[in-house]
Amino acid sequence: MQLPTKINYHTRSKRLDLQWENEVCSLPAELLRVYSPSAEVRGHSDSERVLQTGKKHVGIRGLEPVGNYAIRIVFDDGHDSGIYGWDYLRDLNANQDQYWQAYLAELKAANASRLPAIPVGHFTPPKP
Repeated sequence: MQLPTKINYHTRSKRLDLQWENEVCSLPAELLRVYSPSAEVRGHSDSERVLQTGKKHVGIRGLEPVGNYAIRIVFDDGHDSGIYGWDYLRDLNANQDQYWQAYLAELKAANASRLPAIPVGHFTPPKP
């Protein structure tokens, strides 16, 4: 598998861009986080998959090479156990719309949200 020629994370848009000679992938951090290939998210079978909620504003804090076949993405919510192979990243990019719609449908079915929860007692309303 060929290594990307360029990897760039855009902090403002929270998008990870990967470039090969004839292909460019542009993936939002949220999609990467909710489809992390880690056992913590995927489980060991489809029935063990854990729906990720509250990840709308998640960003990427770091990228680490894993041999010549993958990168490990460190997210700002502390998740760091997913190893993203080049083929997996290309699949996420090519099927981004399908993955996104499936994620939104899962959230709806679970009555869950992309927005992070604010724990009661930790929110202080602004003073007038």
